[in-house]
Parts: sequence; C-alpha cells; structure tokens
Amino acid sequence: MELQAVLMAAGGGSRMTDLTYNTPKAMLPVGNKPLIWYSLNLLERVGFEEVIVITTKEVQKMMSTDPKMKLEVKMKLDVVCIQEDGDMGTADALRHIQQKIKTDILVVSCDLITDAALHEVVDLFRAHNATLAMLMSKAHEFTETVPGQKGKKKTAEQRDFVGVDESGKRLLFMANEADLEDGLSIRKSIMRKHPRMNIKTGLVDAHLYCLKKSVVDFLADNKSISSIRGELLPYLVRKQFSKTVNGQKTKDDVEDQNQKKKDDNTNIELHISSRDEPLLQLAQERSCWNDHRGDMSEAYHGGRLRCYVHIMDQGLCYRVNTLAAYIEANRLAPKLFEEPAVHPSAVISERCQIGSDSIIGASCQVADKTSIKRSTIGNSTTVKEKVKITNSIIMHGVTIEEGCNIQGSVICGNAVIGRGADLKYCLVGNGQRIEPEAERTNEVIVGTDQLMEI
Repeated sequence: MELQAVLMAAGGGSRMTDLTYNTPKAMLPVGNKPLIWYSLNLLERVGFEEVIVITTKEVQKMMSTDPKMKLEVKMKLDVVCIQEDGDMGTADALRHIQQKIKTDILVVSCDLITDAALHEVVDLFRAHNATLAMLMSKAHEFTETVPGQKGKKKTAEQRDFVGVDESGKRLLFMANEADLEDGLSIRKSIMRKHPRMNIKTGLVDAHLYCLKKSVVDFLADNKSISSIRGELLPYLVRKQFSKTVNGQKTKDDVEDQNQKKKDDNTNIELHISSRDEPLLQLAQERSCWNDHRGDMSEAYHGGRLRCYVHIMDQGLCYRVNTLAAYIEANRLAPKLFEEPAVHPSAVISERCQIGSDSIIGASCQVADKTSIKRSTIGNSTTVKEKVKITNSIIMHGVTIEEGCNIQGSVICGNAVIGRGADLKYCLVGNGQRIEPEAERTNEVIVGTDQLMEI
C-alpha cells in the first residue's frame, strides 16, 4: 500500500470510566466483538495487510487471547506498547513511532465504527497532493436512555466551527467554541483567497486522518505539540494561509503568534515535500485545471500546504467514547455484518423467546421461559429461568439468576444478578453482585474503588 496504517488504541476511555475500569476501551465488547476489531476490519476490507497498533501492554495481552482477534484478523499487527500511566497524546504517539514511518500515513482511532468508504478520504488526499485529509460526519442525537443518567442535565458539548470552500472539500478554518471567547474572526489571508466560505457546525471528527510523512517528521522536531486533534490539526489548517514575505512575517502571522503562545520549538517550519514534487509541480503549471473560481491566481493560490475534509452525509459513523455512544453502537454495529444472531455454541432452551434484534454470544446458556428483546448477551453468560431482558447490554461471563427483570441496563463482565432482582436503567460494574429481590432504578452500581474522583 502507498499508505501505512496506524491504529491509536492506547486511550483509557476517560469519558466512560464506569465501563473501562476493568476493561480497556479498545477491548470493550460491542456486538460481542472487541471495539478495536471494527477499526482493524475497516482497514483490512480496503486492502491493508499490515498495521502499526499503538497501545498498552494490557490491551496487547487481551488481544493475543481474544478469539475474535485470533480467528478473524488476518493483517500483520505491529504492536507498539507505550506506558499506561504516561501522559502521552496522539501526536506524542506518532512521534514515538517515527522510525517506523516510511511513507504517508492513515491514522485511525480504535473507537471508530463506520461504514464510510475510505477511498473518499484517500482520493482527496491523492488528487490534491494534500498535507491532511480527514473524515467528519454529522453529529448524532442519541435517543436511548443512558443508565444512571435519567433526569440529569446533559453537559453541553462545545461545538466545532468548520470552514470549507464552495466545493465543501477544502478545509479552510477550524476552531472549537472554547477557543472563541472573543467571537469568530476569519483571517484576511483566507478571505482574500476564498471570499466565499461555508461555516458548518454539528459535525463530529471521526479521528481518521491521512497525513504526509513530512508531518510526522515535523512532529519529531516539534515536541510542543501533543495532540493530533487539539493542536496539530488547527496548526496545519491555520498554516495553509501563512506566508513569509522577504523574510518578514505577514500581519496575519503576527496575529497568529499573539493568539497562541508556543515554546521555542514551535517555530520550526513544516516543509511539505515528496519524491514526486517536481513532476507534480510541472503538471500543475501546464494544466488548465484550477481548484477555484473568481480570480486569475494559479491553482491553490500557490500554496503547498493543503487540508481537505470528507463530510459523510449518510451512513454509520460513531466514535464510541461515551456511554451513550457505546449503547448506540451495540444497537447498530451488528447490522454492518451478516452473522447468525445466536452463536452455534450457545445452548438455548426451546421454550424461550429471543427477538431477531438480539445477539447471543458463544457458550451462553439460556433457560426456559426467558424473554430477550433488543439486547446483546455476551459470551459465557448464564441466563436462568423466567428472566426478562429488554433493551440491555449484558457483557461476558455474567450470571443472571431465576426470575430477574432487566430493562435498559448495562451489566459489565462477571457480574451476578441475584434471584428476582428488578433493574431498570442501571449500570452494574465489573464483578458486582446484586442481592436477590433487589429493586434498582437509574443507578450506577460500582465498587467504592471504582468511583470517579471529581
């Protein structure tokens, strides 16, 4: 492949710690597959034969023993482990593997589940000899009730403001609401070249990026940038329209410097080049094609640093980084693949009802007079007689005793639900035991050592 694939799988899942306390985010079961499986499958489907996986030793160990990973992932996995407790951002992780990067790269997050056509992003990257091409999708409004959060006021998400040209592909401006205390201002250097810009909100960054190798080299020399999304992307988008004239910085550059204080290393220039640069430049000069209308300037206004975005209008594109997104992903992800809803090794009583929209994992046991609807039942889970499960996620190794009623809940691995318990919209932590005949509604039930510090 002309691109090297890099999979980011070291994130701790800080926005859903009740789920990730005992299970790393990358290995959380979604439709009875590890979350990381979906990103690997996405890369495998488009022809990648090898991927660099940046993760922790814990995830590496779990990947090596997970049956889905061993049987279904055919790609060669070059696993690079980083410190679990280290404060390492995504840009730091790229810097860490610089020696392994020989070509341009495709970076994917392990929490992405999508049916996007990757060639849409890669074609933009190729066609425009871009420095960056990324995937975004329209934000989703999650409709399912989130366990333990019913009636609580939702924390308002801070919006991204994304500016694109008339084609909707050239990425001209990117800023987060948190960085716009003094209002939204567009630099003159952008408006001179692109007098018509569409500002979009309500978009979600899928954390899928094509990047030039020179960007990784730039990161190696510029250690002040820690995050791809938070620092590198805004820097690249802003740099498209920064020029140095006769050794003097333009007024826009001075304003840019004043906007954001950076350490000395940040002033290292980003040099965009490739082996084919002379030929590409010659082709551009002799072509009558242009990327814009309205003036007589050359293509791209002579700029060599170019950023593009593909915005998905339809299809499935989720980042599983919150509890609400995790619940939605479990409901929708299985529809991506045609597989039997009930695993062949599961032992299912003939006198139970299992809806066609439910999934029963390997080595499960489901007893008489049990009803399971709109739910996912994990591997090696035991469901005894007269149990009713609706709209819930039951992870691996759970035991549900006789006569229980579970509705709209998430039950983490190895939990035991006592006889006759009634759980509605609850999250039960890993290995927890619910006493018999308990009635719990809208609660998060975890161990005291698992509670999030505020």
